[in-house]
Amino acid sequence: MRLTRRNTLLALAVVALAVVAVACAPNASQDSLNPQGEFARKSHDLFVPVFWVAAAIFVLVEGTIVLFAWRYRHRKGRDQIPPQVHGNTRLEIAWTILPALVLAGVAVPTVTTIFDLAREPEATNLQVNVLGHQWWWEFNYPEEGLNVPNELHIPTGRPVYLTLCAVGFAYSEDEPAPSPSECQPGGGEGPNAAILGASVIHSFWPPELAGSQDVVPGQTNHMYLEADRPGTYEGQCKEFCGLSHAYMKFTVVAHTPEDYEAWVAEQQQPATSDGLTGSAEAGRDAFLNSIPGGCTQCHAIDGLTDASGEEVLGSNEGPNLTHFASR
Repeated sequence: MRLTRRNTLLALAVVALAVVAVACAPNASQDSLNPQGEFARKSHDLFVPVFWVAAAIFVLVEGTIVLFAWRYRHRKGRDQIPPQVHGNTRLEIAWTILPALVLAGVAVPTVTTIFDLAREPEATNLQVNVLGHQWWWEFNYPEEGLNVPNELHIPTGRPVYLTLCAVGFAYSEDEPAPSPSECQPGGGEGPNAAILGASVIHSFWPPELAGSQDVVPGQTNHMYLEADRPGTYEGQCKEFCGLSHAYMKFTVVAHTPEDYEAWVAEQQQPATSDGLTGSAEAGRDAFLNSIPGGCTQCHAIDGLTDASGEEVLGSNEGPNLTHFASR
C-alpha cells in the first residue's frame, strides 16, 4: 500500500508539473488574457473582477468545508454528533441574501458589457461575411469583392463587423452552394446532401481580438472585432464539428490602413494565365485536367484561362485559390 501511495503521488506531481509547464508556455498564440483590441479588452475587463469574486467564493466555501471536515471528524471516544444549526433562521436568511447580492453585483456589469459589445460602433466599420465550412473558413468582403479562405485581413484601429453563418459542404443539383457574396445557411436537401452531410455548428474564436461566437446552421449571428496594432493573430473553431475539427484554424492579419488598402488592391487583381510556359503551363494544365472535370469542380481561380485563352469558371464549393501562393 505504501508503494501504491507513492506511485499515485508521483503521478499527480508529474501531471501538475505538466499543467504548469503548459500554462507557462512563452509562445502561447491564443491568449484571451492578452487582449489586443477594443472588443477583447471589454471582455477582459469584465472577466478579471468576476474571476476574483469567484475565486474568493471558492476559497471561502471550500476552505469552510475542509475546516469543518477536519474539526468535526470522527475521533475515538466521541459518541455524539457535533451541535447542529438546522433551523437557525438568522443563518439561513444570511446565506440566502448574500449569494443573491453577489449574483446581482456580477449581473450588472455582465449585462452592461453584453449590450456594449452588441452596440454598433460609431466609427465606420468594415463588413465581412464569415462562412464556416467543413472544414475551413471562408472570408468574404462584399464591398471589396474579395473571397479569401482561412485568412481574415483587417485594418488596425477600425471595427470589423462580422456576419457569421454555417455552410454545408454538399449540395444537391437543384440547390447550388451560395455565392461568395452571400452569407446564408447551406446544406441542401437533395440526395447528394443526404449522403455527404450538411452544415454543422462551428464557433468562431479569435481570442486576442474578441470573444467567441457560435456559427449555427439556419441562423445568422454577428460579432465585432478590432486590432490595435499590426500583426498576425491566430484563431480557431471552439466547437467540435467533426473528424477534421483540428483543421478549422484561421489567422487574422492586421495591417496599417495604408497596407490594408494595398492588400485589397493586390487581391482584386485577377490571376495572370496568359503566355504561360514551362512548369507554369504544366501546372495550369494539371489544375484543369488532372482529374475528370479538373480541380475547378471545387475550386476557382479568378482570371484563369485555358490553353485556348477562354476563361474558366470554377466552383465556390471549395476554397478560392486566387493568389494562393501569397498566403
